[in-house]
Amino acid sequence: MDDYPLLNLFLTMLYLFLWVMWFFLLFKVVTDLFRDHSLNGWAKAGWLVLVILLPYVGVLIYLIVRGRSMHERDEKLARDSEAAFRDYVRRAAGTEGGSGGSGHVNDLAKLAELKDKGAINAQEYEQAKAKLLA
Repeated sequence: MDDYPLLNLFLTMLYLFLWVMWFFLLFKVVTDLFRDHSLNGWAKAGWLVLVILLPYVGVLIYLIVRGRSMHERDEKLARDSEAAFRDYVRRAAGTEGGSGGSGHVNDLAKLAELKDKGAINAQEYEQAKAKLLA
């Protein structure tokens, strides 16, 4: 440890951190390129070549030129994901097909009505109720 001072260790860790951050930015730029539907194939290829051949400058130019639209695409993706999740929850908890949420309540009400009318006896009612709640 005597031949590697603390300052050199700190600088090595800083360089490693910056290198990892640059890779994160590079992957973010490349995924944004392929997610963007407004660019045609040649424009995507041009940006990709620029980012690969001139890595640091290419990523910096991409962030300067397309940073705002990159943010807008991220927001749109988050909104779409949230809307899809909410739609899924609504469908899963809805009354379609008697499954989920108030569907069980409706089925139990129908069972109670059948029992009250005398169509099923108490034992059949309890068996159907247990089956429904299981």
